Amino acid sequence: MSRSRGFLCSFSGSSIDLFGEQRRRLRDEVEAAIEPERGEDAASDAGMEENRWSRMLPELMADIIGRVESSEDRWPLRKNVVSCACVCRRWREITTGMVGSTRETGKITFPSSLKQPGPSELPIQCFIKRNKKNSTFYLYLSLTQTFMDKGKFLLAARRVRRGYHTEYTISLDADDLSQGSKAYMGKLRSNFLGTKFMLYDSRPPYDGAKPSNSRASRRLASKRISPQVGTGNFEIGQVTYKFNLLKSRGPRRMLCTLHCPAGGKPAAAAAEGHHSPTKTAMGGTASSIVLKNKSPRWHEHLQCWCLNFHGRVTVASVKNFQLVAAADPNQAGGGALEEDTVLLQFGKVGDDLFTMDYREPLSAFQAFAICLSSFGTKLACE
Repeated sequence: MSRSRGFLCSFSGSSIDLFGEQRRRLRDEVEAAIEPERGEDAASDAGMEENRWSRMLPELMADIIGRVESSEDRWPLRKNVVSCACVCRRWREITTGMVGSTRETGKITFPSSLKQPGPSELPIQCFIKRNKKNSTFYLYLSLTQTFMDKGKFLLAARRVRRGYHTEYTISLDADDLSQGSKAYMGKLRSNFLGTKFMLYDSRPPYDGAKPSNSRASRRLASKRISPQVGTGNFEIGQVTYKFNLLKSRGPRRMLCTLHCPAGGKPAAAAAEGHHSPTKTAMGGTASSIVLKNKSPRWHEHLQCWCLNFHGRVTVASVKNFQLVAAADPNQAGGGALEEDTVLLQFGKVGDDLFTMDYREPLSAFQAFAICLSSFGTKLACE
């Protein structure tokens, strides 16, 4: 045994290849040389496949996509419309042009639909699931009229305590809720008392918008891939809860101010409310829409404050609210008027289940952020 070991050790460092190391190294070099050629062939095949689909007659493509779009108007069948947009660039252009905006169709199809205003006629019905263990909230699109369906996942948010502030990070990915993720949509940031929340968007809401001067915004800006597309935290609104230091009876009182481009036509209900233009730092023009919670009525028999949620809310909670357009004080007699059209309603139906119904001028992203502000204890407001 010692002789054989000494025999092997005597060849250490020599050019003799006892275990085939030279053959393996040569094989690896050959495979490394062949691998780029395989990659080029695969890319060439993918390009030929895409060209084959893109060379179809525009009339034929429009007919195929139109049939799919009209026949499969509900999830989960609507995923086939998204598949049509993933074929190639020409198919994507025709599909997005044929689907239309959420305001016109009342349908949520692409991720961009989550930041488009909802329809003006009937609200889009959604629900929120809360996970208390990891402080995570999930937004789903309701597929039926019951509260038991699984729904279509839309957005996720996680509550994180940062010093004296609380932040809700909103993402398209339920598993990746970091601000550095490509699925990052925006965030909601509260003050120490939880009475004021600032809403930030990951994309500029209008031309010339400047991101907030914060550490997170600078970190996002340094990670952006395309210099043509701005990335950061752009302030688009705030939610304020009024103090109730005297502890008078009644629900929470809240006021929402949302900033939007002046070119975006607001809803008729919001137009009758407070809608005033403001100048931005870059010379652009943005408009502000002010919403407030609808005043409930006191029910003598039940001895509680009541609002008509039309069966969408079943559990009494201080978190329940309805938002309407605030009257414009600049209009004659407008201060005494209140718009009856509910633009957003949020309420409890289970231990960790809440409904959320929104319409124009709110988007799903804005409505979800406003509802997130209702979670948590607000000692100075109750």
